[in-house]
Amino acid sequence: MPRIVRCSLIQAANVASASLPLEEVKKAMVDKHLDYLRQAAEAGSQLACLQEIFYGPYFCAEQETRWYDFTESVPDGPTIRLMQDVARRHHMAIVVPIYEKEQEGVFYNTAAVIGSDGAYLGKYRKTHIPHVAPGFWEKFYFRPGNLGYPTFNLGFARIGVYICYDRHFPEGARALGLNGAEIVFNPSATVAGLSEHLWKLEQPAHAVANGYFIAAINRVGMEAPWNIGEFYGSSYFCDPRGQIVAQASRDKDEVLTADLDLDKIGEVRKTWQFFRDRRPDSYEALVKA
Repeated sequence: MPRIVRCSLIQAANVASASLPLEEVKKAMVDKHLDYLRQAAEAGSQLACLQEIFYGPYFCAEQETRWYDFTESVPDGPTIRLMQDVARRHHMAIVVPIYEKEQEGVFYNTAAVIGSDGAYLGKYRKTHIPHVAPGFWEKFYFRPGNLGYPTFNLGFARIGVYICYDRHFPEGARALGLNGAEIVFNPSATVAGLSEHLWKLEQPAHAVANGYFIAAINRVGMEAPWNIGEFYGSSYFCDPRGQIVAQASRDKDEVLTADLDLDKIGEVRKTWQFFRDRRPDSYEALVKA
């Protein structure tokens, strides 16, 4: 029997003003996503992934300490506990990207992975942290991830997570493949400009080089405090041949659902023996600072 996995990606515009109390901002987006998760489950999805720090705006466009209070512990915070209940109710695994508080003053850009039975399976912390104009001031908010490149066995698929800016670095994408990922999710917040050209180049290249599926998620619309560009959506699934098999709109909230044939991974790797022909003995210089 073919190994078909039905997955959903949820792209959504922020709904509450960034000037409101943070709990109101968070509640508005959580409530919005609960409906979209229900839609994904009704479409038969086994697995859904939300966008980067899904429960509010992309606040890294400014450097304000108030956003530190947007953090939660993982897995014991309220949002992850709620999503465990949602996963259990819908029998659907969920990738939940939030702003994690490990301890006071130690914060990460994190995605929790929850199984279809509601079990917390682990987390990935964003490894590569940008601090670049015109408004990606992420080093003000996040420590670099320290958990490596884990993969998570959902029973029906083994998945990995790479978050937004990570996608510009092929090393971690390769590590996820070597660690057994069959689908790699990249929840993002990226705006029109130079990155839009790269959006459809880099991640299909990772899919080809590593022989796995890519699921790329981006938010949509204009929002404060980011007032200098448009989040361009265009979330998509890409197969191991680098072909985009389903894509969402550029400017609308959307639940994008697709069937991924995981048997295609074996077919592609038998053709392109990239893992066999690697030469790690010659790559030492790549890991020197």
